[in-house]
Amino acid sequence: MNITAQQVNELRKATGAGMMDCKKALIEAEGDMEKAIDVLRKKGQKVAANRADRAASEGVVLAKTSADGKFAGIVMINCETDFVAKNADFVDYVQSVLDVAVDNQAKNAEELAAMSVNGRLISETIVDQTGVIGEKIEIGRYACVCGESTFAYIHPGNRIATVVAFNKAGDQLAQAGKDVAMQAAAMAPIALDKGDVAQDVIDREIEIGKDQARQEGKAEEMLEKIAIGKLNRFYKDNTLLNQTFIKDSKKSVAEYLNDTEKGLTVTDFKRFALGA
Repeated sequence: MNITAQQVNELRKATGAGMMDCKKALIEAEGDMEKAIDVLRKKGQKVAANRADRAASEGVVLAKTSADGKFAGIVMINCETDFVAKNADFVDYVQSVLDVAVDNQAKNAEELAAMSVNGRLISETIVDQTGVIGEKIEIGRYACVCGESTFAYIHPGNRIATVVAFNKAGDQLAQAGKDVAMQAAAMAPIALDKGDVAQDVIDREIEIGKDQARQEGKAEEMLEKIAIGKLNRFYKDNTLLNQTFIKDSKKSVAEYLNDTEKGLTVTDFKRFALGA
């Protein structure tokens, strides 16, 4: 039957599918727009089933703060290839998902998947995208932070992003927020402060410190003390507030924040990186 360019364009806008896929779906649906949308959705489900065992190790990582600055979300949506990850339409899709997350203050990935964009559940649009792109697409990770003020940073290339929450707000904190968000992206801290490091990580670092000292020939009675010293160095390298501030090596991040405004500190942060 005669399918017009206007019909194809309308279906493409509604689904994001390619022009040829839209034309074929309309032909199969005999020009019925709703049936054509169903055809494309079924195609997405079929592609998703066929590619379920594929590794989706590439993708896009984006972060964003809410209009009032008190909430920030960070999302990683994975795909199979770097080619798709760099595609502007795919990046726009990830941004649309993040917009929904931040506007509705989603708390976790499950909550996000159940939210709607353009009348479709996010979980359904993931399947739709799989059909459009022909690769496995999935929400890899999602997290959020809340505070008196929040800041987001996306490293060029959309492979690393961070969100950071502070205990205070004000225009004068904008530079500090940007600096600390970039610090978290560059230095990859595993925790906010010493007390936030998991006990199994601490135990492992102490054992490693003891083994290293033992191999260096240190006396057995000195091993614990030496290991604790190494643990303190571990805290300095791997906890955000204790790290050396990248813009001033004479200060820790905590000292930099206190110098910016007395009592200012980070209350939470999240960092996502592809492959990490």
